[in-house]
Amino acid sequence: MNIPGLKPTGACGGGCASKEKGADMHRRDFLKSGAAMATVTLAPGVTLMAMGSGVAAAANPDVRWGLLIDAGKCPSDCSACVTACSNEHGWENNGLETDPQWIRKVTLKDRTTGRENSLPVMCQHCESPPCVDVCPTGASFKREDGIVLVDRHICIGCRYCMMACPFKARSFVHEPVTGQKASTPRGNGTVEGCNMCVHKLDRGDGTTACVEACNATGNNAMIFGDLNDPESDISKALVSYPSIELRSDLRLNLGVRYQNI
Repeated sequence: MNIPGLKPTGACGGGCASKEKGADMHRRDFLKSGAAMATVTLAPGVTLMAMGSGVAAAANPDVRWGLLIDAGKCPSDCSACVTACSNEHGWENNGLETDPQWIRKVTLKDRTTGRENSLPVMCQHCESPPCVDVCPTGASFKREDGIVLVDRHICIGCRYCMMACPFKARSFVHEPVTGQKASTPRGNGTVEGCNMCVHKLDRGDGTTACVEACNATGNNAMIFGDLNDPESDISKALVSYPSIELRSDLRLNLGVRYQNI
């Protein structure tokens, strides 16, 4: 294979590039297959397990988890969902260089009318996630139930997924992390983002930390459930009231929808 600007050297000639590329592919395949059995201890009691085994296997292909957020019920001075997510997953910034993007409050302003909306933004759990398309190792992947995750064991920190995400919904861990949760292991040099509280869903909780916190405030601005079940609360709400997707022009069929924006 001839590469512009690269001259063949040694006895192997132009064939070296293709051999090296093949070797890279073999290494990538090895990482993907070997990750299912590998573990890394990050802190006492916290073990980083490859997502390719337990977490992916727990997904139900008949379900598509989704979230509906009513911006009309979300006060600008409330950040209960953000606090709950931080407590659940242990990502509080503490002044470090890392700027976690698991969930954040955003203010939208209509330039014509001046009307403002405050709403939480997180990973939108696309049906066709751009982050998965660009990931070179398969660390970014989508479960059969629609949840988009990062397997930190095979994440190489290239950050292509961060560049591909239209929603600024992922962040890179620059420093060693502390206060980790056994249910949400994190790792220096890897990418992370909202995982829809996958550990809670897989143990049968049927909801997320942000939704629980929102309901506890009495705002009830968030509904979580199965988008494939016409009898679920979220499906009924989507049928009853108009909703939108962020960046609907990209046609990603998001798992997170918004009302009253």
